[in-house]
Amino acid sequence: QVQLVESGGGLVQAGGSLRLSCAASARYVMGWFRQAPGKEREFVIAISRSGGSTRYAESVKGRFTISRDNANNTVYLQMNSLKSEDTAVYYCAADVHAIVVRSTTPSDYDYWGQGTQVTVSS
Repeated sequence: QVQLVESGGGLVQAGGSLRLSCAASARYVMGWFRQAPGKEREFVIAISRSGGSTRYAESVKGRFTISRDNANNTVYLQMNSLKSEDTAVYYCAADVHAIVVRSTTPSDYDYWGQGTQVTVSS
């Protein structure tokens, strides 16, 4: 089984920044999803296996970036200019059958991290 371990969640003020990490057991196409109370899980951003291409939701355009360190199979989500509507549990996920980002649908991803809470105040 693939292991994904998330870290970096917390409480920040609106306009602030936060960086999430997802340590994987190997290199995969990786996506970040989030789920707020009472809402369905939604796609946020993803990166190809090589790190050469990314795909992101319109709601985070210009604010969130994704990157990876292939030396240790870790993927990062840098979140800037945070808004209250960004409050959610954030999950990293691996698509083990892809090389490029092929899907924004949660069911197409095979393994998931444990989730980390991001709360944006005010």
